[in-house]
Amino acid sequence: MILQDNIFLSIVFLTFGLSAFIQVFYYLCFYLATGLYRSRGDNKSGAAVSVVICARNEAENLRKFLPAVLEQKYSDYEVIVVNDCSDDDTFDVLGECLTKYSHLRVSTVNKDPKFTHNKKFAQFIGIKAAKNDILLFTDADCQPASDRWLAEMTSHFDESTDFVLGYGGYFKGKGLLNKYIRYDSMTIAMQYLGMAVRGIPYMGVGRNLAYRRAVFFRNKGYGSHYNLISGDDDLFVNHNATKKNTCVEFRREAHTRSVPAATISEWFKQKRRHLTTARYYKFGNRLLLFIEPLSRTFFYVSLAILLAYELLLPYVASVFGIRLIIQLIVFALIRKKLEEPGLVFYSLFFDIFSPLITGIVYASNLRNRSDKRRWK
Repeated sequence: MILQDNIFLSIVFLTFGLSAFIQVFYYLCFYLATGLYRSRGDNKSGAAVSVVICARNEAENLRKFLPAVLEQKYSDYEVIVVNDCSDDDTFDVLGECLTKYSHLRVSTVNKDPKFTHNKKFAQFIGIKAAKNDILLFTDADCQPASDRWLAEMTSHFDESTDFVLGYGGYFKGKGLLNKYIRYDSMTIAMQYLGMAVRGIPYMGVGRNLAYRRAVFFRNKGYGSHYNLISGDDDLFVNHNATKKNTCVEFRREAHTRSVPAATISEWFKQKRRHLTTARYYKFGNRLLLFIEPLSRTFFYVSLAILLAYELLLPYVASVFGIRLIIQLIVFALIRKKLEEPGLVFYSLFFDIFSPLITGIVYASNLRNRSDKRRWK
């Protein structure tokens, strides 16, 4: 038999089988949990909430999206916008909103040539200004999917809950870049939401994240990762969220949508910034996140080799088919749950190349670790 005579092809076939098994494990154990999850929130409104939004030169986005935050169907909440050194029309836009909404509060950070800071400083100003213990975070370029966003995201808070992880997607647009950005956001979400459902919360996204103010100060805020460009959301969750104190909420009414990058260069910069925090995750989380794309890479590379040698094609086709069916079912469930239309077909191709794309972005971070205090 050819496998007995060729050690290389034997290793390739074993690699193919093992990597397929690992992939199926991730899909069935973690990703499917996102697709099948049913919210346990009690939908009770009433707890006082502070929504915190940091903005630097976001006048147009605030004009467009802030009213949706200020007009939530919720009885007791305030919205704090931190105007961080803006030199556009942000001041005027917020001034107009202040005359219409009594629950809007504005904190202003003025420019100081002797002091540069990242977004975490602005975030800290907003947290410090908050009157309420429950904090809900989003960005200036985000729009809640409904006027029930605040109620749904805070419905899980009880004596044992400190964190609620939500879904922050991107607006649907034209072009392949938009589809990839939405695919990337969806697959990241099916990881962090699915792992949280399984009791392994490792990150959240600042576009849609809630936690207690008391937890922030009890754990000394952003602590050792204050100087990093990112981490106000994922690292804070990674270091402080546990199986017992974390819930997830991604009913449709609880989603947010953000403005996606318009160019590859803009997206690349955003992705680089997001990946600066990965190496600071807990070791177990890093291991889980590393094994999946690595096994996917081995799966497709070994598949290509086996097809090229036309080796054991019926077995290869069976293994590939089983994984493909599971992948399509899970993607279809998650696409529906997270309201990301038109991605299932493209996901088959993005699934092949995304580990390489992420690897390139991550490698560029290792080569260039400057701009640690850049805001965004």
